[in-house]
Amino acid sequence: MADGGNGGPGAAAAGAAGGRVHAQPQERAMWCDERFNFQATFLQCLAKHVPNIYSAEMDPLLEKQEEMVQAAVLYPLECYLFGEDPDMFLEKLQQSGTSQLCGKVFKGGETTYSCRDCAVDPTCVLCMDCFQNSIHKNHRYKMHSSTGGGFCDCGDTEAWKAGPLCTKHEPGASGSAKENSECQLNEEIMEHSRRVFPAVIKYIVDMLIWEEEKELPPELTISREKVDSYYCVLFNDEHHSYDHVIYSLQRALGCELGEAQLHTTAIDKEGRRAVKAGHYTSCQEAKEEIKRHSENVSQRPLHVEVLHADVMAHQKFALRLGSWLNKLMSYSSDFRQIFCQICLKEEAGSENPCFISKLMLWDAKLHKGARKVLHELIFSSFFMEMEYKKLFAVEFVKYYKALQKEYISDDHDRALSVTALSVQMFTVPTLARHLIEEQNVITTITETLLEVLPEYLDKNDKFNFQGYSQDKLNRVYAVIYDLRYVLVSKPTLWTDRLRARFLEGFVSFLRILTCMQGMEEIKRQIGQHIEVDPDWEAAIAIQMQLKNILLMFQEWCACDEELLLRAYSECHKAVMRCSTNGRSREKTVFHLCGHTLESRPYRVSADPVSIHLPLSRTLAGLHVRLSKTGTISRLHEFVSPEEFQVELLVEYPLRCLVLVAQVAAEMWRRNGLSLISQVFYYQDVKCREEMYDKDIIMLQIGASLMDPNQFLLLILQRYELADTFKKLKPTKDQDLIKQCNVLIEEMLQILIYVVGERYVPGVSNVTKEDVTMREIIHLLCIEPMAHSAITKSLPENENNETGLENVIDRVATFKKPGVSGHGVYELKDECLKEFNMFFYHYTKTQHSKAEHTQKKRRKQENRDEALPPPPPPDFSPAFSNVVRILNCDVMMHILRTILQRAVELETHLWTEAMIQMVLHLLSLGLLEEKQQLQKSPEEEVTFDFYHKATRMGSSALNAVNVLMLLEKLKRVPQLEAQKDTVNWILQMFDTVKRLREKSCLTTVAATSGSEATKGDESSQDKEKAERKRKAEAARLHRQKIMAQMSALQRNFIETHKLLYENTLEAQGKEDSIMEEESMSSAIDYSRIALGPKRGPSVAEKEVLTCILCQEEQEVKLESAAMVLSACVQKSTALTQNRSRILELSGDTLDPLFMHPDLPCGTHTGSCGHVMHAACWQKYFEAMQLNFRQRLHVEQIFDLENGEYLCPLCKSLCNTVIPIVPLQAQKINSEDAEAVAQILSLARWLEIITVRISGYSVKNAKGEKQSLPAFTNKGMGNSALEFHSILSFGVQSSAKYSSSIKEMLILFATTIYRVGLKVAPNEADYRIPMMTWSTCAFTIQCIENLLETEGKPLFGSLQNRQHSGLKALVQFAAAQRTTSPQVLIQKHLIRLLGVLLPNFKVEDTPSLLEVDMFHILVGVVLSFPSLYWEDAVDLQPSSISSAYNHLYLFHLTTLAHITQIVVSSATESPTARSSDNSEEAQSAQSFCREICQYTSGCFSQDIPGWLVWDCVKKGIMPFLRCAALFFHYLLGVSPPEELLQVSEEGQFKALCSYLSLPTNLFLLFQEYWDTVNPLLQRWCADPVVLSCLKGKSIAVRYPRKRNSLIELPEDYSCLLNQASQFRCPRSSDDEQKHPVLCLFCGAMLCSQNTCCQELVNGEELGACTSHALQCGAGVCMFLKIRECKVVLIEGKTRGCLYPAPYLDEYGETDPGLKRGNPLHLCRERYRKLHLLWQQHCIIEEIARSQETNQIFFGFNWQLL
Repeated sequence: MADGGNGGPGAAAAGAAGGRVHAQPQERAMWCDERFNFQATFLQCLAKHVPNIYSAEMDPLLEKQEEMVQAAVLYPLECYLFGEDPDMFLEKLQQSGTSQLCGKVFKGGETTYSCRDCAVDPTCVLCMDCFQNSIHKNHRYKMHSSTGGGFCDCGDTEAWKAGPLCTKHEPGASGSAKENSECQLNEEIMEHSRRVFPAVIKYIVDMLIWEEEKELPPELTISREKVDSYYCVLFNDEHHSYDHVIYSLQRALGCELGEAQLHTTAIDKEGRRAVKAGHYTSCQEAKEEIKRHSENVSQRPLHVEVLHADVMAHQKFALRLGSWLNKLMSYSSDFRQIFCQICLKEEAGSENPCFISKLMLWDAKLHKGARKVLHELIFSSFFMEMEYKKLFAVEFVKYYKALQKEYISDDHDRALSVTALSVQMFTVPTLARHLIEEQNVITTITETLLEVLPEYLDKNDKFNFQGYSQDKLNRVYAVIYDLRYVLVSKPTLWTDRLRARFLEGFVSFLRILTCMQGMEEIKRQIGQHIEVDPDWEAAIAIQMQLKNILLMFQEWCACDEELLLRAYSECHKAVMRCSTNGRSREKTVFHLCGHTLESRPYRVSADPVSIHLPLSRTLAGLHVRLSKTGTISRLHEFVSPEEFQVELLVEYPLRCLVLVAQVAAEMWRRNGLSLISQVFYYQDVKCREEMYDKDIIMLQIGASLMDPNQFLLLILQRYELADTFKKLKPTKDQDLIKQCNVLIEEMLQILIYVVGERYVPGVSNVTKEDVTMREIIHLLCIEPMAHSAITKSLPENENNETGLENVIDRVATFKKPGVSGHGVYELKDECLKEFNMFFYHYTKTQHSKAEHTQKKRRKQENRDEALPPPPPPDFSPAFSNVVRILNCDVMMHILRTILQRAVELETHLWTEAMIQMVLHLLSLGLLEEKQQLQKSPEEEVTFDFYHKATRMGSSALNAVNVLMLLEKLKRVPQLEAQKDTVNWILQMFDTVKRLREKSCLTTVAATSGSEATKGDESSQDKEKAERKRKAEAARLHRQKIMAQMSALQRNFIETHKLLYENTLEAQGKEDSIMEEESMSSAIDYSRIALGPKRGPSVAEKEVLTCILCQEEQEVKLESAAMVLSACVQKSTALTQNRSRILELSGDTLDPLFMHPDLPCGTHTGSCGHVMHAACWQKYFEAMQLNFRQRLHVEQIFDLENGEYLCPLCKSLCNTVIPIVPLQAQKINSEDAEAVAQILSLARWLEIITVRISGYSVKNAKGEKQSLPAFTNKGMGNSALEFHSILSFGVQSSAKYSSSIKEMLILFATTIYRVGLKVAPNEADYRIPMMTWSTCAFTIQCIENLLETEGKPLFGSLQNRQHSGLKALVQFAAAQRTTSPQVLIQKHLIRLLGVLLPNFKVEDTPSLLEVDMFHILVGVVLSFPSLYWEDAVDLQPSSISSAYNHLYLFHLTTLAHITQIVVSSATESPTARSSDNSEEAQSAQSFCREICQYTSGCFSQDIPGWLVWDCVKKGIMPFLRCAALFFHYLLGVSPPEELLQVSEEGQFKALCSYLSLPTNLFLLFQEYWDTVNPLLQRWCADPVVLSCLKGKSIAVRYPRKRNSLIELPEDYSCLLNQASQFRCPRSSDDEQKHPVLCLFCGAMLCSQNTCCQELVNGEELGACTSHALQCGAGVCMFLKIRECKVVLIEGKTRGCLYPAPYLDEYGETDPGLKRGNPLHLCRERYRKLHLLWQQHCIIEEIARSQETNQIFFGFNWQLL
């Protein structure tokens, strides 16, 4: 509130009575003593206490201040007012009921709801609570974000057609008003109120409008010495930015940035702030300094004042009292009434305005905080009592001009001005009516408009907005809006007084239109191009603002016959006054076809012309309404025919249309863009109703009242085409010919519109719905459109409605959208016949598009391509003469001349478009005559188009008739496309002829339009169509067969993929056939990846093409490196515990062991595009050079961290993966069997123990080592010596080319740098760990993704995932060779320490604290380091590695099973019949062992089947990951079952592929002697025991699959949540920007200084800092109030993404601009989920930023 979080205005009802310090008894007695003058006593009390309470303004202790205010002033005041304990009294009052009006005042950003079915106008809104409890919830509602300052209309019966009350405010509802009598105050309290309120109100008013900076009013000054204590106070304005103010404060006061920011935030929120305290002189100096510095950065200085400390204190307390009164108002209607009476009471015999008017008039001088308190007080008092609302409105209108002028010169936002309250009064129908009748409000508003715009009037009293101020005009629009509010609901009952006052207002409004009529005239530039484009926007913007007001005035006039005629008369006079000026030129005479026209000479191309003619257009609107109501018959009583002068009325609109035609003919191109823009808006949907459409109507009025020949002559003359149709002027100037042709086309088009466009209520007998339907039909004839696109293309009425929903279902069907895109409407077939090619709202592009679409459709249906006009509705009587222009002489002459030119092939004098229009006019004429003949007997029909068209031309030049010309036209090759139309017209001629002759009236009447042509199509045309049809059928048949063949081919290749690939690659060797056979037979038996039976690797020869140089290269170890572009990123996609705090910097992190929570991993993804390493390096360097020169590029790329865009697909990458070829290895089955005899698990363990111990001895350089022993036998067995490990087969290590090695190091360093967020260091010991970790984590992510999507484990990966994973696993295996082997061995020993407790080092974690799959990958990839010898670089042979892999995998699996049993098999059994399967029994016996080893901590009562169930489910992800890992490491083909999705088959296939028994517990039995001691040690671990005792929680298996949070179905539920959101760090009531984290569901306060955090010395916004913890820097948020998803990555990058909420038309609504109800679209939400799980968020951000390139503006860091 007013003083920045003073505990809110709740003091009046604060429940903290116990905490109050009660006033002294004698002081309270003094308040109560009747003899005392209350006001004087009250002021003395304030004078005594207030300066002490608010003494520390620089650093106020708000709670303490509030306590003192309560104790010293408010508590005694309330005791006196209520006569009892305030808290008790207010509690009683609250229970006795509240007003039935809700009256909640909206804050900026709060969601409001309006009901389209029941609201009287769109300004009637409900707050969230009332909406949720009202009937409107199930209607067609709209949601919007409030700009602040409005209030909830629940309970206002005038605002709603139905359901004015929600259930909370209905009489009788709990907590709402019961009967008024119950909450009446007793007389004593009323009496006290009448004494207290005047004193309080007077004090508030006096202090708020107090201007003395140093002195207080005498009654508040105590005799004590005046202290020299002042404040330098800085005020808010909308001119200076935050940074300006911070800069000025830092420079002027020398304060810290933090302090300056605090001051600035407070100033912005409250409107003012003391920034320095001290003596007067020091404050004065500070004031000057601030002004000086602020002038340096902006044109005007900041507003600073020096106030005495006491003045500041009293002003602050006045606001505190204001909020106290505000709270009091909500308790009782009596309080409100007394308050309003006192505020409205004028001083007797004084000229001064009443209190409330004083405050209103002073509003623009008040600071922000004071305005808020004042406005809320008005809302809670005046606006809650209808009677006083009326009186307040009267005061408001009384000072309306002054208030608006103050607002226009003020610089605060509209929402903070008292003028914004106008909407609350002017939109109430009864109140608006009262204000028009009694206060003449329309005249007041229009006069205000004229008074605030005089600077824009030129010498002719016309507006000219050159060099206008945008800010000032925006403020003027507020006045125009007020006019709209007053007119928003039409009166049903007219009184004489209302009629007179309205007419007065209308005449006053005509004065504004008179200033606009002909404003900003322009002249055609000849020779030189215009130097500076004139300002045109302001005039068009005002036209847009006035559009609905003009329509509303016309509607109001049309309500009453008398009023309409008088308004028409006034408007006619105004038009005449504007038209007769400067008409001194002599008339000229023009002859054509025996007709003569006398007119004053005027040429649009040479004389001034204006596009702004609101008067003429208003007259056209009124004329149409006269016609519609039939009142036109009385028009002669008000405007005599002599005065009417129709030629003058038509003149100006005609000039405007000619201007548009000349612009189209490029005659005005030297006038620059401003004219083109004006012409665009003239015809655009936003303006056309009151511009272009009305000009066409005015021409129709002219055509109906003038002689048709005269009318056409006038048109020819104004289009400057008189000579063109008189005689042929031979000219070679191509530009002139082109100009002339365009003008003829434009003129013909206007003639088509004048005759054919009748869909205006009044011009013909159609309704508004018919008009809307026709608009929609023509839009959908272009293409199917989305609901929002159709809405944008339709004009809105004063209630912002287009009428679309009422009619759309009659003309179109809705087609739902897919996962992206939006739903569209498609036109119903039966509406296609309504298509009119020359629809007057089509732009040129739309016209040609629609024509093309319709012709194409007719072609597909094998019909002719004629598109004749649909039969138009009949003109209403007032316009019935318009059709006469079709059959008049001049029209016939025009048509004949053009056709003749085409037939005589004078190519340069006609165009196809022209012929099309002539044919259209002929069609219109014939249709008109046909319709008339069908309605009335032939002798009564005077419209003789047929007769005129078949008559010969009078002159020798055109001595042919139209019919003959049409026959010739068919033979013109250039007009082949029009042949069908010509045939249709000839057919129509025939039809009309028969109707005239009455030969077969009945039969012809039945056939209409294009159907008639069918019967008489010449046989030639039929044959042609038949041939066409057969050819088309044959083509389709061929296409179908080809498609089938290629499908079969594809199928064959897919089915025999391996065979096919091998066949291709057998390189002409003689034994290729043998290979193929062995291959296909090998498929059957050896799909096993581990152990002696391991199947062969499928190693294809890889030949890849570099996307940069397009050269092919085979991937070999010794070749130059080829690389895949890749992106390494940290990820929390699999985390099981989002509350775990992530380490932001990895300097001290040890990444060898991954916690089973998977809190944060390093993911490597690739887009699958291959390059030569050398090509990539060149590309990367060039890109760095290029982008360093581009501005703000750091927002897309972090060049320092190696980021770039993939050259082909533009994905964001930050490294490359070297492609290491798979080393094909075959196992000799005989050798394998021999080794199998000797190498058991126990033996293998002994060998590796000896080897490791040997290394340890070596490394310890003779230090004594204690050797771990596995068996009870001594180590005397000489066979088990240090080199035993080599005896099972070794081979020399692979030799990599230097470029591959370089790339291995580069990629490994990137993983280390990104994964640990540290500086690159190629020698760091953690690099191998990070390599294994990213390999394991990426595989886990891919397995998780496949499971979530329900896809099979193999065969369903995208190509990019497949090639990326293959390269990553091979890289991870090869990376070992670039690190010291001793280091790898150390890591291996630590990893084995988890599995083999004898190796345990101090920091080895427990079994329950590691992720087993990470262990598996680590041990498998590091194990070859044991084969390293000083002299030779060896690696295990195929057989050795087969056993190593098998035993390592089995050991890890055993440990994982133990992990699962200990952590997850503890839940109580659900009811299920006992299962005695082999697996269950094995599980039971295993549990007994564990129970024994854990000293009974593990319960052996858990049934075996449950344990087996848990193990089977829990181990699945591990097995799936292991299968992927070994497949990509060894290249062994997986079993067929893993290429499909099936639960049971999958488990068996995995067990077989990984050499496991399907009963996993048999593994323990098989190796029992060896594993038993291990199991004992695993179970004895303190962490395991603690978990079993329930002291700690272990991760349960299978781990839960993460998904985005559950969102509500209805978006308003989310808005509801957001409205209840309170910022955790801020006590104020200001609306925040709540955002929802879609990963974890946290609601955050975004874009606000209150929630910024300091991370590593940087200020980060709430979202950015949350993202660092929740998503390791990558996160996804939903901005609730704007309905947008925000993706962010790191601190500097982010983008907006469509929210997954759609309206019923399948469209998103960013910013809630359309406000339709929104519902969750599951498919789109799933798409977002996949974006996250596929780790494509960064890619999406980079793509978005690269395409939009909006680099300026958003600081993602502070989101």
